[in-house]
Amino acid sequence: MVDILIVEDNTELSGLLCEFLRAENYVVSTAENGEKALSLYEKYGARLVLLDINLPGMDGFAVCKRIREKENTPIIILTARCDKEDKLSGIILGADDYIEKPYDIDILIAKIKGIFKRRLALDVLTEGDLSLNISQGTVTKGGKPLAMTAKEFELIRMLITNKGQTLTKDLLFDRIWGSDSESEPQTLTVHIKWLRQKIEDDPKAPVHILTVWGKGYRWE
Repeated sequence: MVDILIVEDNTELSGLLCEFLRAENYVVSTAENGEKALSLYEKYGARLVLLDINLPGMDGFAVCKRIREKENTPIIILTARCDKEDKLSGIILGADDYIEKPYDIDILIAKIKGIFKRRLALDVLTEGDLSLNISQGTVTKGGKPLAMTAKEFELIRMLITNKGQTLTKDLLFDRIWGSDSESEPQTLTVHIKWLRQKIEDDPKAPVHILTVWGKGYRWE
């Protein structure tokens, strides 16, 4: 599961928003239209959705309605449409907030943090003797703190929250480094190696971070 799904057809705006949110240690995914957004949401899920209204094909209202039919995932509408009728439609369909463009990124991030704190309450993620403090970005093993970089933290959190599922290398790289990252895909392999050295009792014979040959990695 990703932290935030951005549904925005303006790729430049979507890219900038991704950069700001990843700098806050959120795992982010993007979709440029409603159909792709629903496909990603149904396949991977999201803890929060940032949703534009003016999308090619299925508009944002339809996306909001589809998500609300099954899930209570927080939704923030980000749009240039500021008519009273549009705002009412968004609220009636179940959006948690309706923000007009252009918006202040600091205020948006504050709203996102507020929603996570109030509604998701996922401050601590526990797996065996590992404990991840989501808000602080820290990890302990057997009560002892482990030194973790931001990318290592994002990687282990994504693996644990998708326990038992094989996550492809391309998916992990795209969600954590971004498809437009200048980093080499090999950096994922290096980070997996570092994580195993920190959390596995025997890094050469891992029992938690397993390699699925030809595909990616899985947490057990």
